[in-house]
Amino acid sequence: MTWLYIALGGALGSISRHGIGLILSRFENFPLGTLTANIIGSLAIGMAAGLWEGNQRRNPLPLFVMTGFCGGFTTFSSFSLQTLELIQENDWPRAGMNITSSVALCIACTWLGWMAAQTLKKNPAS
Repeated sequence: MTWLYIALGGALGSISRHGIGLILSRFENFPLGTLTANIIGSLAIGMAAGLWEGNQRRNPLPLFVMTGFCGGFTTFSSFSLQTLELIQENDWPRAGMNITSSVALCIACTWLGWMAAQTLKKNPAS
């Protein structure tokens, strides 16, 4: 049953990633769809890790969200290919901006999501 949760999450994440790519496809000179998916995915996985810390491998919901949805939604392979294409076009400024913004923003969002989840755990809504 665990595999089904992961597969369903992955399918939903992949469809969502495609949707963001379509919405942001008008920004053809910069891979904004990939960057946006990675930022949102980093925030989501940070929140999930903060909410379910220590219980991620035994509970089906974290597996659905973290392994499935975030795994299908985030796009590191796309990021790598798009960065390589920018380098091959000798567009070093955009390649550098993509690398720097992707790494910095995604790590920051993962931390922000984790911190938000910790706050929610301490102060649950009544």
